Amino acid sequence: MKIVLCVLLLFGSLLHAEKIHVNKDDRCLIRQVMVSKYPRWVAKVVTLQHKSVYLSSPKSMFEYIFAAARWPELGALNMNDMESIEVTDFKTGEAINAKTAYYVYGSNQTSPGGDDLVPFANKADAESFMKENNGARVLRFSDISIALINLINGRI
Repeated sequence: MKIVLCVLLLFGSLLHAEKIHVNKDDRCLIRQVMVSKYPRWVAKVVTLQHKSVYLSSPKSMFEYIFAAARWPELGALNMNDMESIEVTDFKTGEAINAKTAYYVYGSNQTSPGGDDLVPFANKADAESFMKENNGARVLRFSDISIALINLINGRI
């Protein structure tokens, strides 16, 4: 009975998994590219004022998070003003909570903005991807700093 229940729960969660929905004309706040052209990389922040901010990659998402006060009209001066933060799981294409994701740093995969952090819902997928794509480390949300983002951007 437990096995049947587990299978039903897993199947049900797969049916409810969704992608980050973007419109054809949604642009990345940081890079000004059309995010719909890069579905594997899309990230989304929703502010407490229910304003959606679309980003072309996790790196762009962190750039926004670390400098949200530059765009006060969006209603978030810092991360405490953000209702939700999502990234796209690179393996499944589904929306996942950015704060619980695993990020591969230093891989040979590039986003529309160049070198980036590749997000995954689980550690096993991140580690497998890291090994197959010459990644350097698997990081958690709290491990990522503005200094790391600047390094990835070649600003250090």
